[in-house]
Amino acid sequence: MLRKTPRSGYQFLGSGQENVAEHSFRTTVIAYVLASLTEGADLLRTMGMALFHDLHETRIGDFNYVNRIYNSRKTLLALEHALDGTGLDDVMQWWRELDATQSLESRLVHDADQLDLILNLKQEQDLGNPYAAKWLECALPRLHTDLARDLAAVIMHTDHTNWWFKRPDPSWWCKGHNPDSPEGME
Repeated sequence: MLRKTPRSGYQFLGSGQENVAEHSFRTTVIAYVLASLTEGADLLRTMGMALFHDLHETRIGDFNYVNRIYNSRKTLLALEHALDGTGLDDVMQWWRELDATQSLESRLVHDADQLDLILNLKQEQDLGNPYAAKWLECALPRLHTDLARDLAAVIMHTDHTNWWFKRPDPSWWCKGHNPDSPEGME
């Protein structure tokens, strides 16, 4: 269901799209990086919290910040129903820990969640959406850790295409992905 559940905030931004499964995956990857770089962080707990942080949305959908003003959610009930009979006993404990935002791991996951949004907004800004900057102004202060703030600063000063264009040898663009091939293409 998460693959079929769109992240609803993009309709207000006017560009971009993502489903909840994509968001959950990226949040988990970012959480892994944050926990790996943070002394004392429990990697498994951090990744577990990140992976399942939006599982309740299988039942209620994605409520963006505007939806939350007008609609009530029964998030805990939705999560209980989603987990019923699955044997995923740790997930409820992780979700409660994440909701409390007291542990190091929960703060890292909240930061990973925001960093995913920040990465998406930065891309939309680079592609010309003038409203993405306003959203970034709101997202950046929600970061909890110095590490996340440092990563966000790098994100804000990096063109979103650098990962693609800056690393390969320039001849790759002419030869294709197999430089040993006579034509450069397989």
